[in-house]
Amino acid sequence: MFSDISDERFHELVGLAFERLPKTHREAVKNVAIVVEDEPSEEQRAELKLHCNQTLLGLYQGVPLAKRQGRLDLPPDVITLFKKPLLASVNDERELAQEVYHTLWHEVAHYFGLNHDDIHRREV
Repeated sequence: MFSDISDERFHELVGLAFERLPKTHREAVKNVAIVVEDEPSEEQRAELKLHCNQTLLGLYQGVPLAKRQGRLDLPPDVITLFKKPLLASVNDERELAQEVYHTLWHEVAHYFGLNHDDIHRREV
């Protein structure tokens, strides 16, 4: 487990991960807040029906582009990256940067309407 990283540096890694996404993906992400929380909230855990031994690295909350049907009256979508579980899944900052990127890509893919099978087939 890697834990020697400041909140500031963690946020930098999130920004760098977003910049690593393909340009077409970055430019298509609109009205989405990307936030960092230490852990999933009790409400998020309950909504996802997570057991006490299950962890969550990231979460997309919103209406995927594919399901919006041109609606413009929706609140902003939110992608949350969970710092403590991400730190617990790696051994050093290099691995953390890669896991942050992978998790961010996964949640951005949900924003575009991809399911888990589609996401794994299209890893970037």
